Amino acid sequence: MRPTIQPVTPNYASLSDAALVQLAKEDPEAFGELYERYVDKIYNYIYYRVSDQAEAEDLTARTFFRALRKIDSYEERGLPFSAWLYRIAHNLVANWHRSNARKKSVQLDELITAASSAANPSAIVEREEIHATLLEVIRELPEDRQQLLVLKFVERLPNAQIGRIMGRSESSIKSLYHRTLKSLRAELQKRYPT
Repeated sequence: MRPTIQPVTPNYASLSDAALVQLAKEDPEAFGELYERYVDKIYNYIYYRVSDQAEAEDLTARTFFRALRKIDSYEERGLPFSAWLYRIAHNLVANWHRSNARKKSVQLDELITAASSAANPSAIVEREEIHATLLEVIRELPEDRQQLLVLKFVERLPNAQIGRIMGRSESSIKSLYHRTLKSLRAELQKRYPT
């Protein structure tokens, strides 16, 4: 009786993104590993840009579907694979905002949470108002500044990595970050003078 030979499954988790991208051009399981590495980060990035769970899930799925469809044409040009994914997500979010014309909607789960909270109702209203104002001010910023804030505060990425994702130098990111915080502070002080 002949012994059966089990096929050797590569250990994708130990491979670099660049190696996985090359494998993913032929092997969908390699793309699956890339998906596992980045799905939560891309979802968080999108969620904080659209503030809607269902839309964020849909846009995340579309981001990875588009990446899988275009993986054959992907070329590493000194930027990490994650930068390519963030750019796809950024473009989808920009298109989503254009098509939705920034409709104002209140999520049902937010209403239920606020209604069932045992905290002081006036404190809840004040906190929600400040939160809404901050989001409004952030959404009035140019796209690159919004992207910077999400990558910095939501994804907690270092300036060097943000620079690679946004196609800028680290010093340019530091400068943009400083100018963004300064303009946010000035706008909030106009709306809430002391």
